[in-house]
Amino acid sequence: MGHTQQKRRAVLIVEDDAELRSLTAAQFEDEQMDTIECESAEAALATLLIGGRGVAMIFADVRLRGVMNGIDLAREVKMRWPLLPVILTSGHSRERVGGLPAGVGYMAKISGADATTSQRHSWIGWTRPNLISTSD
Repeated sequence: MGHTQQKRRAVLIVEDDAELRSLTAAQFEDEQMDTIECESAEAALATLLIGGRGVAMIFADVRLRGVMNGIDLAREVKMRWPLLPVILTSGHSRERVGGLPAGVGYMAKISGADATTSQRHSWIGWTRPNLISTSD
């Protein structure tokens, strides 16, 4: 009675390479974070429209198979949910990726073997404040 309950929220990972998607999810899960995995921007958008209240952040690749890429997804998310954090990632440099929608973060893609602890914690740090919400 009268308690505020801590409720974990999830990181929505959008990556069309199944192995990289699984690796990214495992890295977030190693930090005690829940994950939802999607292989396309269209699937991610559908996930948000159906049950987006449980999503605290989107971590998406710039290049995705399908009609929409990660930049298109970020643009759509920022129009519909402007406060939802979005981080895009790519194996290309930030300059080569091009213009990102306002309020969208960018991080160079890292792989499990190449990821140092400090690199993982830097992108995990983007998510930490948004992954816990209080509900009555």
